[in-house]
Amino acid sequence: MNPAKVIRAKVDKLTDLPNIGKTIAADLKTIGITRPEQLKGEEPYDLYKRFCAAFGEKKDPCLLDVLMSVIDFMDGGEPRVWWDYTSERKKLYGDGTLK
Repeated sequence: MNPAKVIRAKVDKLTDLPNIGKTIAADLKTIGITRPEQLKGEEPYDLYKRFCAAFGEKKDPCLLDVLMSVIDFMDGGEPRVWWDYTSERKKLYGDGTLK
């Protein structure tokens, strides 16, 4: 969902989260995340590694930005566009290369 349209009190399903559409919601379900509250306290890089393992390929590092955005939101942050997290991701994780 577009972060500007997110209403925290109405987040019931994955597609209610900022930056999550049908495709990423389906991908989250593939790795066992079916409800927004399951993202609370998660480590974005660990989820990113789960994505890569589940799909048998290195995923675009921008996915890590998206994961950072939704986990930050679920941990109480404001809904923000995923690219707001790109510079932070690069500082924390580099180019997203699996370690």
